[in-house]
Amino acid sequence: MTNFIDYVKIYCRSGKGGAGCMHLHRAKYLPKGGPDGGDGGKGGSIILHGNRNLWTLLHLKYQKHIMATDGGKGGQSRSFGKDGEDKIIEVPCGTVVYDGETGEYICEVKEHDERVVLLKGGRGGLGNWHFRTATNQAPRYAQPGEPAQERTVIMQLKVLADVGLVGFPNAGKSTLLSVVSAAKPEIADYPFTTLTPQLGIVSYRDGRSFCMADIPGIIEGASEGKGLGLRFLRHIERNAVLLFMVPATSEDIRKEYTILLHELEQYNPELLTKARILAISKTDIPRVDDEGHPLPEIDCQRLSKELDIPVLPISSVSGEGIDALKDALWVELNKEQNQVIEISHAPIDVTAIEPSDDGPQQSDEEEHTIYLNEVEEEWDLDKYKGIGWDE
Repeated sequence: MTNFIDYVKIYCRSGKGGAGCMHLHRAKYLPKGGPDGGDGGKGGSIILHGNRNLWTLLHLKYQKHIMATDGGKGGQSRSFGKDGEDKIIEVPCGTVVYDGETGEYICEVKEHDERVVLLKGGRGGLGNWHFRTATNQAPRYAQPGEPAQERTVIMQLKVLADVGLVGFPNAGKSTLLSVVSAAKPEIADYPFTTLTPQLGIVSYRDGRSFCMADIPGIIEGASEGKGLGLRFLRHIERNAVLLFMVPATSEDIRKEYTILLHELEQYNPELLTKARILAISKTDIPRVDDEGHPLPEIDCQRLSKELDIPVLPISSVSGEGIDALKDALWVELNKEQNQVIEISHAPIDVTAIEPSDDGPQQSDEEEHTIYLNEVEEEWDLDKYKGIGWDE
């Protein structure tokens, strides 16, 4: 069982607002004290909070229901009801939230300490003290609280990295990551040794560095569910540069690159707008076909002109071309057109089967807090013959 969980489905419900109090003040020497019913408390909200110390949704794997508390009822002597406690959900940076019923995109948490109010708690009702007038000095009604909001959401993690590795199984992606960074991915001589995305920090000159992500290999027909499918391609949607890797032992490098490009297009056509570099890996191995006959040498310059992308030969074992590859990646990463990592998140298919293993404190609203699902329509207060919340 892996601890890398990048997909969870959760039912969320905010707290409902407390009802206002209908009370008339009575005292020994004050027989006509008038209305003094207090307001109900605000219901708790469901809040997403970005946490850079998390890298997976494992902590939410078995937490299928997340509910905030309701607001308390108002009391006499204009006593306000207690506000419900917000429920804060800690999520790793790069978490994207979709509607669990329709698959529509809702929001995304990208920065550390970013707060997104997913479901806002209901407002508390007004007590009868608010509805007193010169002609109605003893109103015998109060306002109910707003109902709670509920929603089933799907959370997907899309890891944040600068460079994403794309290739067939056993193309040498994990080996490259282990050579250029301190990451220790599993390396073996059989397909699909990488079953979960791996991240590594690549050291560059003068103390500079960038992040590289290795995803499980994709094969032809992955968009139709073959192999591990395309579920891990979400982890390269935010990469500034895509590094395609095709082994030098391949008989047709151009064909394999075209297949990989087609699978990316089937998943999200916007991926084709990203900067691309093709690395010919395993150049230390002699090029022979299945029958042992020598294959022609690879002309990287010609291939680069035909594909209109940089093509570099590398060998993770001997170290050939590794420094040149770092230089090429650094140049692409620093180009102005590659700085933008925004990408439109298309609605997901909620009917698709996803592989799965099936007290917070209230805080003040900050400048970067985003509110979603605001209740736009106001309550009809005519029946209460008084004012509303916003006055």
